[in-house]
Amino acid sequence: MHQKEQIDKTITFVKETLTNAEGGHDWFHTQRVYKNALLIAKTENVDDFVVSLGALLHDIADSKFHHGDETVGPKIAREFLFKINVDSTIIEHVVKIIENISFKGGNEAQTFNSPELEVIQDADRLDAIGAIGIARCFNYGGFKNRPLYNPDIKPNLNMSKAEYKASNAPTINHFYEKLLLLKDRMHTKTGKAMALERHNFMLQFLDTFYKEWQ
Repeated sequence: MHQKEQIDKTITFVKETLTNAEGGHDWFHTQRVYKNALLIAKTENVDDFVVSLGALLHDIADSKFHHGDETVGPKIAREFLFKINVDSTIIEHVVKIIENISFKGGNEAQTFNSPELEVIQDADRLDAIGAIGIARCFNYGGFKNRPLYNPDIKPNLNMSKAEYKASNAPTINHFYEKLLLLKDRMHTKTGKAMALERHNFMLQFLDTFYKEWQ
């Protein structure tokens, strides 16, 4: 099977799998990450096939929606890629990307690195900031029935990974606990430039939010 056909099959599989996903982690999120990953990849020395498969499968089973189980996504991805006859070394690389892509909170060290992971991580992080990042953030906050903001509950910048996963803090706190930190965690030149613009838009949003709150 040709690589293009394998990518097409992966797109179909991801669309079907994410049919009823939460709005911030649905097919449209994956599609945006896929497009931005390919855009960033143009200026990086990477394997476009690995970038494509990794971006498409990065959120196939986000642990947030599987009782915190981080093994579900890699397992589904591995089984699917094996079924469409992707080369085993590429499968292992893609699985490693899925295992290491997410922002875990708690400043946990990443155990695996590759240029392809960096490209996809940048694309995924871009979708967590800017106007779309704000929309996704409040969508997830609503999904979890969290308050918008509470001036008495301050952001916690020193959470462990477990605390980060269990947090029920107001949605505005998430800007300080994650979203505003992402600009400085970008890897690629293109990613950094795109992130700066989106970061500044979030600062404007927060400024307006607090003015209106008062």
